[in-house]
Amino acid sequence: MTDDDFRPLLRELLSAYGPCGQEDAVRDVCRRELEPLVDETWVDDAGNLVGLLRGVDRDDARGTRVLAHLDELSMLVKRVEPDGSLRLTPLGTMYPGNFGLGPVAILGDHDTLCGVLTLGSEHTTKESRRIWETKPDQGDQAMDWLHVYVFTGRTTEELAAAGVGPGTRLCVDASKRTLIEFGDYLGSYFMDDRAPITALLVAARTMRDRAVRPTVDTHLVFTTNEEIGGVGGAHAVRTLPGDLVIALEVGPAEAEYSTTVAGGPIVGYGDALCVYDKSVADHLMRCATESGLSPQAAVLGAFESDASHAKAGGLAARAGLLCLPTLSTHGYEVVARGAIPAMAQTIVGYLTSR
Repeated sequence: MTDDDFRPLLRELLSAYGPCGQEDAVRDVCRRELEPLVDETWVDDAGNLVGLLRGVDRDDARGTRVLAHLDELSMLVKRVEPDGSLRLTPLGTMYPGNFGLGPVAILGDHDTLCGVLTLGSEHTTKESRRIWETKPDQGDQAMDWLHVYVFTGRTTEELAAAGVGPGTRLCVDASKRTLIEFGDYLGSYFMDDRAPITALLVAARTMRDRAVRPTVDTHLVFTTNEEIGGVGGAHAVRTLPGDLVIALEVGPAEAEYSTTVAGGPIVGYGDALCVYDKSVADHLMRCATESGLSPQAAVLGAFESDASHAKAGGLAARAGLLCLPTLSTHGYEVVARGAIPAMAQTIVGYLTSR
């Protein structure tokens, strides 16, 4: 598989806004790609896109749910100030520094506006305490959401006319969502979870092109609201038949876990919410090894997935985790060029040998 097979799709997915609870643009791209590759598609009550691949063994009790999430780290308007600036709360776990100060898209009900996420002038003193607190030579506090705001350049009346108010979603602006290529690596915001989505679609296309079927009925699920507690994934696992859920994610490439961004797929044996089933993890490791990859086993901390939320909530009998090795997860994320094909290859191997 060459880079050209997946890069255009990845670029399109990265450019689509998909804040938690408002993933429509990403879902539309996925549905267009998924429908020719599976036996049935539908959108469930939680907004998840579901595709069914009928298996050789039609025993519903042994069905597999493979999950990759549509949503991205984003922001929510908490209040509109009298001067038209916006105060925010995060949708997902990150600081403003994860995104960097700069342009944001304000997804109003009637219009999408551009604003600027800003802290204020560094050329200020202790009198401007909100700014002073974040200066490394002064207050030395980590920049948090209480310190920043969005400058809109619009009046409250103009914002109301655009449908902007408490509950409006904001995303990193399109101007900052370009896929960069350097050496053997690709970089962008929101590889989480657009790169695993791409891998899942590549896996489905590979199975169609090779005319192979999964051993058991398999639901490919593109989930909503993962970044705020695995909400869509929990609904999908509760309502779809099967005994196994596997989440596809970005995984931290860090010395703490003996994982590297140049290595093979990361197979999770545990995270902050659950211990993944050893038999599932071992099988994923074998599939990657048999495909000539170099899988990396990891027990992850400060990490959750749709699968671990489902297992911790008693919604899944068994759970697994497969990750793309990624630098700077929840920031400006970097993956190896070969990571997406490697994940797709491992998924195909697992589904056809379960």
